[in-house]
Amino acid sequence: MFKVNFSRPLTLPLITALAVFLNGCQEGTPDAATSAQIDATRLSETVRVLASDEFYGRAPGGPGEALTVNYLIERFTELGLEPAGEEGGWTQSVPLIHTQISAQADNAPSLQLNADGATVNLVQGTDVEFSTTRPVTQAIIEDAPIVFVGHGAFAPERNWDDFGDIDLRGKLAIFLVNDPDFAAQEDEAIAGRFGGKRMTYYGRWTYKFEEAARRGALAALVVHDDAGAGYGWNVASSSPGENYSIERPTTSLEPPLLQGWIHNDAASDLFALAGLTLEEQRQLARTEEFEAFELEGVTLSTTLKVDLEVVQSQNVLARLKGSSRPEETIMVSGHWDAYGVGEPDSLGRTVRPGANDDALGIAGVIELARVLSKEGQPERSVVFAAWTAEESGLLGSEAYASRPLFPLETTVANFTLDILQTAGPARDVIQVGEGQSELEQDLARAAALQKRTVTPENLPENGLFFRADHFSLARRGVPVLLIMGIAGGADLIEGGRAAGDKWIADYTGNCYHQTCDAWSPDWDLRGAVQDIELFLSIITDLANSSRWPELLPSSEFKSIRDESRHLRSNR
Repeated sequence: MFKVNFSRPLTLPLITALAVFLNGCQEGTPDAATSAQIDATRLSETVRVLASDEFYGRAPGGPGEALTVNYLIERFTELGLEPAGEEGGWTQSVPLIHTQISAQADNAPSLQLNADGATVNLVQGTDVEFSTTRPVTQAIIEDAPIVFVGHGAFAPERNWDDFGDIDLRGKLAIFLVNDPDFAAQEDEAIAGRFGGKRMTYYGRWTYKFEEAARRGALAALVVHDDAGAGYGWNVASSSPGENYSIERPTTSLEPPLLQGWIHNDAASDLFALAGLTLEEQRQLARTEEFEAFELEGVTLSTTLKVDLEVVQSQNVLARLKGSSRPEETIMVSGHWDAYGVGEPDSLGRTVRPGANDDALGIAGVIELARVLSKEGQPERSVVFAAWTAEESGLLGSEAYASRPLFPLETTVANFTLDILQTAGPARDVIQVGEGQSELEQDLARAAALQKRTVTPENLPENGLFFRADHFSLARRGVPVLLIMGIAGGADLIEGGRAAGDKWIADYTGNCYHQTCDAWSPDWDLRGAVQDIELFLSIITDLANSSRWPELLPSSEFKSIRDESRHLRSNR
């Protein structure tokens, strides 16, 4: 029998040779000799339960949270795992600030643009999507100046500063989505300065709102376009006026009073009021000479009522305790929350069940827990986490990462499942992010044993590496791997890459965050099983070795991990 010792690193040429050899064997899912015991039927049944109307779309603090949390605790208890939450329990508290911009006299809320004595209304859900993460009951803005900040990147290491000497206090900041070089042509000087088509953190909307907060902006809107954002306006505006945030200490930065998206057409109209064209300003924002400036003659006003509540939500954590090094932790995680109940769709459905996003990922976490616990006690501990409030900005995982229950310095790695493809087995696995850690070599080795190869994500401009819960740990230096089915069209056994691309287009274009993200008995979960088994192979090896995967020099978080190296090298 062909055998690989995962504890001994393989060079990339050897990995490639191994993949070529195995791909010459019979094509398809792993055979019985190498297959783990991840069960597609169990996966499907878990999703069927979590995505049922009884769970009300699993919104944090909503009527489905208690049902969800209790269900997860029951499943982990049945597997013989021990509670890994606070004070010996199964959960970690995540107090959330929940806000909702209220409707005004049966009309959608709006922002008013004032120009030359005329008023132009930007209507919530159509022209803009805005909300607040401040704990306030009203939001009042009176004739705030409007500043165009380009892409809003302050990157000294790239010799780039979009802001110059502009003062954003008391003003609305308008950002372009993605990075300054996202739309650059090859002959433009900016081409490749950031990530090219691959989004850096400077291109992520969360960074832009963080930068607006650091500079004291009163409000911040990001100009939406499908290509730059990686999703359509229907996704950006899917929860108009609603937001969540973690309760912050009084010493933390205050976020903008209002933040959100402005539709590309509405942004074009805004620039026209100032005698400018949006497309021309987009081009100028890709030059080193660009500096933020006020739009002359245009201001913003609004008076809004805000419904405010503090929601007590919870992460759920369970542990398979290690036998010889229990203090060294491997984390496996997904998010239990979805989008709750919304407006009726064309069929009258109101529950947004989040079957694939991310009930299927949670089902994968439970299956990994089941198989690993059956295999006996590993040397290192494995913690299984079901995060809350991912859809609200990775808040559950961020709450954990800011006050971890297991030290991040001795967390070996995090493995996150968030959306798995349901269209059958594939010849490859899609890697999200590149150049982050040695776990990428582990992924290639595990894929080769399945007679598969690793394909880099084909939509790196979507910034998926920054859009799942693993990022809360990654930004603190923990090595991570993410499997996300919408990162690129898999090379499916039936239909090839074209079929994989079609699956993504159908899912993201129609059902992502919508009522039709529902469980189906017709799902072909063989591909999901393949991907979960990849994680199982890597986790099993790491849990029974003394190896610490390193971050690569190209990772922007390597220096953070290096600072705690002594806590691992002394073991």
